[in-house]
Amino acid sequence: MMNVLKQDRVRGAITLLFLAIAGLFYVKWLPYSHKGLLAATTHSIGASILMGKADAPPMPSWNAALDYALAYGKAIWQAMLLGLLLGSGVQAMLPARWIRGLLGRAGFGSILSGGLLALPAMMCTCCAAPVVKGLRQSHASPGAAIAFWLGNSVLNPATLIFIGFVLGWHWMALRLALGLVMVFGLGALANRLEGFTEQPPGNDAPAPIDDSANPLRRWGAIFLRMSLRLIPEYCLLVLLLGLSRAWLFPQIGPEIGDQIGWIIAFSLAGLLFVIPTAGEVPILQAMLGLGMGVGPAGALLMTLPPVSLPSMVMLMRSFRPRLLWMLCLAIAAFGVTAGLLAVLLRF
Repeated sequence: MMNVLKQDRVRGAITLLFLAIAGLFYVKWLPYSHKGLLAATTHSIGASILMGKADAPPMPSWNAALDYALAYGKAIWQAMLLGLLLGSGVQAMLPARWIRGLLGRAGFGSILSGGLLALPAMMCTCCAAPVVKGLRQSHASPGAAIAFWLGNSVLNPATLIFIGFVLGWHWMALRLALGLVMVFGLGALANRLEGFTEQPPGNDAPAPIDDSANPLRRWGAIFLRMSLRLIPEYCLLVLLLGLSRAWLFPQIGPEIGDQIGWIIAFSLAGLLFVIPTAGEVPILQAMLGLGMGVGPAGALLMTLPPVSLPSMVMLMRSFRPRLLWMLCLAIAAFGVTAGLLAVLLRF
């Protein structure tokens, strides 16, 4: 019986690994290699999803909300499906002690592992959220899960290359330097604030799904449960953010300068708004082209990608509220810091 159980676990791990590699190759690695060539040759990766070629987002209306939701959904639906499959697969196919051994330690090693695992995933904050949820359900530490969550978007190697070719390598250096501190520093801070200690070895079944069930059936059950819980609220929030684009981001031009008030305002707007992977690159290119100051641009560089209102709502049951509040305040502070550095260094 033990041999059969071990064989099931090995087969499950191999299946999940194959899905991750094949899925990421199709959804992320291959498209981004093409987009990287486009960025290198044209210094652009497309139009801004926020406002297209206009100097401001459309006025609030349900048509504007629906248009944004459809454009955003078209950009991310494959990655979201992959995220749900991987997040549920982690719970169904991998023993919790494996996750504990790699990502559930109290030291910095687990946080480092979480950040490094994010590099090949390269998901946006919302698509990474189901995987983070699965990791937390399988006893990953808060710090390792946050490092994985933030690292997906902030340290995305493809996005860093796009930033270099499209915005300039000085912008890429700013993102990388502050991003490393954000991902690993906030991971370490999360463990400290939560008073996290390693869990003793115990039951490998973190999910309330019967472990005696067929692994594929268990995977399907968890996938369905996650989808029904996350997708409706996610779609509603994306619609509301699409509706409120014009309020979060007013008409862009030279009047939005490098004053501290604008830097703070755009840091907070970036925290709430939702974009696909690397969506900040054409957004900032368009805004800077319209004459917006480098201070607000620096703020958005650090706050648009890592979190959003939908992704935070998706993970409300995976982290304590005070930890999510701390995370938002800290990321906003990183946005303000990036904006001030962009002004000080005369970007």
